[in-house]
Amino acid sequence: FSGADLADGSCAHPTIPGRVSPLLPANHVTMTKGTGLVHTAPAHGMEDYSVASHHQLPTDCLVDESGYFTEAAGPELKNKNVLEEGNEAVIKMLQAAGSLLKEEKYVHSYPYDWRTKKPMIIRASKQWFVNTADVKAAAQDVLKKVKVIPTSAANRMLEMLDRRTFWCISRQRCWGVP
Repeated sequence: FSGADLADGSCAHPTIPGRVSPLLPANHVTMTKGTGLVHTAPAHGMEDYSVASHHQLPTDCLVDESGYFTEAAGPELKNKNVLEEGNEAVIKMLQAAGSLLKEEKYVHSYPYDWRTKKPMIIRASKQWFVNTADVKAAAQDVLKKVKVIPTSAANRMLEMLDRRTFWCISRQRCWGVP
């Protein structure tokens, strides 16, 4: 059967008893990247966040700033590193539930930290969203006072600022640190 046959269906969540997860179409899921049937983690990637937003799904983040499962992930996963013992714990949970179809080593396409060469986990963080009109006007006023060489670059930046629809003030990392 085709993936379209699964649209608007649902399935039992494999690790959270009683939780039902919807089966949703997503343009970023293709047959060239795995099976074409994937989980959605709205707090851990832009494509997943977009799908979840479109379908009004919550953006639960079950991973803390250090890469460990939180209490919300359940007692079997709490305080386990998601890339290490957390993976093993999930595999054991799936086996116990009779939900594991196949297990094999797979090299995931995580983004990697340029300094440590270790995989990074993308996760949602709290942001401060501000009045778009106020920020846009202030940014344009300040940019007009900056000497830009070549001057044509200033015009391009002003046009880009004018088209910007979302503004967010973020202090989630120190500059120079990935």
